[in-house]
Amino acid sequence: MIEIKVPELAESITEGTIAQWLKGVGEQINQGEYIAELETDKVNIEIVAEHSGVIKEFKREPGDTVEVGEVIAIIDETGSAAGTEVKAEAPQEEPKKETVPAAKEEASSSATSERPLASPAARKLAREKGIDLSAVSTADPLGRVRKQDVESHGTQAPAQPAPTPAAPKKSPAAPVASDDPAKPVERVKMTRRRQTIAKRLVESQQTAAMLTTFNEVDMTAVMDVRNRRKDAFVEKNGVKLGFMSFFTKAVVGALKEFPLLNAEIQGDELLIKKYYDIGCAVSTDEGLVVPVLRDADRLSFAGIEKGIGELGKKARDNKLSIADLQGGTFTITNGGVFGSLMSTPILNAPQVGILGMHKIQWRPVALDKERFENRPMMYIALSYDHRIVDGKEAVGFLVKIKELLEDPESLLLEG
Repeated sequence: MIEIKVPELAESITEGTIAQWLKGVGEQINQGEYIAELETDKVNIEIVAEHSGVIKEFKREPGDTVEVGEVIAIIDETGSAAGTEVKAEAPQEEPKKETVPAAKEEASSSATSERPLASPAARKLAREKGIDLSAVSTADPLGRVRKQDVESHGTQAPAQPAPTPAAPKKSPAAPVASDDPAKPVERVKMTRRRQTIAKRLVESQQTAAMLTTFNEVDMTAVMDVRNRRKDAFVEKNGVKLGFMSFFTKAVVGALKEFPLLNAEIQGDELLIKKYYDIGCAVSTDEGLVVPVLRDADRLSFAGIEKGIGELGKKARDNKLSIADLQGGTFTITNGGVFGSLMSTPILNAPQVGILGMHKIQWRPVALDKERFENRPMMYIALSYDHRIVDGKEAVGFLVKIKELLEDPESLLLEG
């Protein structure tokens, strides 16, 4: 018998939650095939079978928390061999040839009803709402259940017994009825990632002396450059010229002048980093993630836009690796895309600084004592750890960003 164990994940990740089994008990699995989907604090990963055989037993069920190295399933290697070739021992030969194919056929039939063809997003939403995917109708020509199909299906979960041991906990997020029919409620279990986000945000506020300072930027010059250069930029680089490249360049320039904002606290020491791996907050269906743009100081405007675009797509497609999320030195978050005019972003520990971008709002601006003009203005916010960054440095950091953005040509000197 072969034990399937939770593999080593990453230095900071020691456990995860079984999201779903991708095979059924009695079903044959080949070496290299995926056997389970594991939800960790940061990303979802799929556990690979290192041996071929027939799945004999699941030790844990969907929704269970498992640790690295823990045995979660058993594979019978001899079962696989007996299903494909004749064994030398005659007394056992006939039973194996009959029972194993029968088990495989039964498991195949069971697996078909248990795991209909569906996108990962649809499976996740169905688990959260307690919906049986086999009961969801879809207009997809291939029969693939999509997220929108689950959304339109509603929240009712038909109670159907499942053939595998894993099925009783298949939906950890089943709705719970209210005692008062006139005041309906729905109780939904938080996903592991949402629990981790909540925990880390609270820890960040409890372990850092967090303070936020604000400024505003006149975006006239940046918008003028974009309007004049956007067509040529796309034609040359195959990517649009957005605001993030300007802000990333400005952040790098400001970090070079105020290096304590590119540091972290380790015990009684400061680790001041001489490289610039900038985290870019991305909102996904499963919550906020912060993939990291490596060596941002070495990238051109096009390189930044391409890098951020690729990370954003991977985040929305749930294809980020753990390496994509580790090691950032400073974070940028853009609440402006959702219409936020002002906010106080929370630190992404162990980082000591995070810049918040906001909505560009046309406002009357005084040019001098007598003249006013409507300008595209953006509030920017810097949350910082006051344990190592004083107000003088924080304010100076924001002023530097403001100066660089209001004179975009200066950004070419700050890479």
